[in-house]
Amino acid sequence: MTARIAREFSLQQKQVEAVFRLLDEGATVPFIARYRKEATGSLDEVVVAALRDRRNALAELEKRREAILASLRERDLLTPALAQAVAQAASLTVLEDVYLPYRPKRRTRAVMAKERGLEPLARWLLAQVKAKAGGTVEAEAARYVVAQQVPDVAAALAGARDIIAEEVSENRSMRQSMRVAFAREGVLRCSPVAGKEAEAAKYQDYFSFEEKVASLPSHRVLAALRAEEEGLLRVQVRPKDEARAVAYLENCVAQGGSPAAAQVRMAARDSYTRLLAPALETELRSFLKKRADAAAIKVFAENVQELLLAPPLGSKAIMGIDPGFRTGCKVVCCTAEGKLAACCTINPHAGSEATRQEAGKTVLAMLAQHSIEAVAVGNGTAGRETEAFLRGLAGWPQAVPLILVNESGASVYSASEVAREEFPDLDLTYRGAVSIARRLADPLAELVKIDPKSIGVGQYQHDVHQGELKKALDDVVSHCVNAVGVDVNTASQQLLTYVSGVGAVLAKNIVAYRHEQGAFVNRRQLLRVPRLGAKAFEQCSGFLRVRGGDTPLDASAVHPEAYAIVERMAADLGVSVRDLMHNAALRARVVLERYVSASVGMPSLTDIMQELEKPGRDPRAPFALFSYTEGVSTLEDVHSGMVLRGVVTNVTAFGAFVDIGVHQDGLVHISQLAEHFVKDPASVVRAGQVVQVRVLEVDKPRRRIALSMKSEAAAP
Repeated sequence: MTARIAREFSLQQKQVEAVFRLLDEGATVPFIARYRKEATGSLDEVVVAALRDRRNALAELEKRREAILASLRERDLLTPALAQAVAQAASLTVLEDVYLPYRPKRRTRAVMAKERGLEPLARWLLAQVKAKAGGTVEAEAARYVVAQQVPDVAAALAGARDIIAEEVSENRSMRQSMRVAFAREGVLRCSPVAGKEAEAAKYQDYFSFEEKVASLPSHRVLAALRAEEEGLLRVQVRPKDEARAVAYLENCVAQGGSPAAAQVRMAARDSYTRLLAPALETELRSFLKKRADAAAIKVFAENVQELLLAPPLGSKAIMGIDPGFRTGCKVVCCTAEGKLAACCTINPHAGSEATRQEAGKTVLAMLAQHSIEAVAVGNGTAGRETEAFLRGLAGWPQAVPLILVNESGASVYSASEVAREEFPDLDLTYRGAVSIARRLADPLAELVKIDPKSIGVGQYQHDVHQGELKKALDDVVSHCVNAVGVDVNTASQQLLTYVSGVGAVLAKNIVAYRHEQGAFVNRRQLLRVPRLGAKAFEQCSGFLRVRGGDTPLDASAVHPEAYAIVERMAADLGVSVRDLMHNAALRARVVLERYVSASVGMPSLTDIMQELEKPGRDPRAPFALFSYTEGVSTLEDVHSGMVLRGVVTNVTAFGAFVDIGVHQDGLVHISQLAEHFVKDPASVVRAGQVVQVRVLEVDKPRRRIALSMKSEAAAP
């Protein structure tokens, strides 16, 4: 298996073996990619995870292979030739094709025909065709007429054709040829279900839809299948020219125009219509769904990663506001540590002018009382209106930035068990405002508390395979958390859960230990946490930071197992580790080659030096203020030709959605993303990116905005 995977990935076998050995020893993907570069040849997380997944897939193939062999042995059907065919099957599809003729069957028409003694007639027909003999078909069939079981010649011939049809459908060569025809020439056709045209209006683009499956985009597959699931569209996947496919199949089993050949041709047509085509359509639909799922999950994962790695404002006192018209705006003040300091409700959008003035006074007083350094306003309903209200307040401190924050999923957090544990006595409407404030301070730390599916990105996330989606998103969150690193003294239990080697149980134990014993002063203290043993320490310690502790390297991504190397470097220069970390001139004198050993090579030494230069460096970009175009806050304000500032909220296979500040995202179709041809929107834009767009069209009844990012509206 290892050799095969190495060939598939164009890697050396020893690299693959090293990855699998480390995985089997309990190492995580982030740990392997970050701290075992010498063993793997510096494979990154993407490749390590792909190797893991491929091994799991092949393990499933082997499991199925063993089950098939056991079934064949049990029924005394396993011949040397069959055993070899099973052993050589390189994919699940081929394996199932090999097994198909021997699979235990329900009572099919062919089985019942054999029970009535018609198999010899089927063999005679095939022999006559092969010999190109005429033969008196009716006379031969008459020999098999038996009262009640086979009442007449027509019934005898029908039964014989059933046997031939099933054999044709189970013939590996012909089945594979048909499979290729479906894949290469197949088209997906859609039409509305009769009588449901009005209900299916949202799928009107698919009413007379036909496209080759070989080039069918993932979002169209998922849209068509969703409409079919809703009972609004009929969907079929067949070769464009089915007559040619049937003719090919007929010619595989029958030559000439003899009566026997005519019967066999009829059997071949029946095999295609009744057995092969439905089975291969199901198989191809399954393949298209898996391919579409994979593409959609990839897009979703990339979007989530961009949002999780969005620039943080940092540890500041922040006011969070969850806007609302009817129920008012929920206002909270959070400390630099993210703790709730105060909360209230204001009503700037409902009531008298006196109510508006009172709301303004309340906000300004809270800003001063709690030394607020930034204000985060949710970008949902009443978001722009609340922003405008605050900006218009007399006496608003110019030093306090006002920032609209994506609030997708905040309501999900508000009602979650996590929120109830954090704020058991706080009304859930205020919990949402706290989440908005914390998202501005550190998007990653706050968003890990929410199911990624609720963050509001991706396409058809509820239609894809949920297990595969969860696995991909877990990998993304784990990657982001470990890439940034986690302060063990301030991190929430949810954030700690995603640290390499930690998990839910140890995360809970770390938080409990922190509450009981006080802040960690060094990484070695982690070994005192209940159930956190040497293996877990090896996996997690490099990703956990202890800032301001008694060991300076604990604030960096240098792994404790490498501390001795850094100490040697410092000793060789006659300085302390702290001096080495803070003095670039000293680091420049270090000759890395002197510290290469059997277990530590230049890749790890280079990483160590980078960490000494910027201990615990955050890979996220610096925070930059953004504001929407003034005077454009509702859909009625948007007109064709306008050039507006916006933020990419979602990247899909067909383009990107951009928030221009009017409570309705506009779509930049893939054809409008750039002057050049764009195959993958993710190669041009990413979620969270600030862009400048030109309005192409506004469809106010359907609340649709078409945008362009071409040269007239190039990104700033």
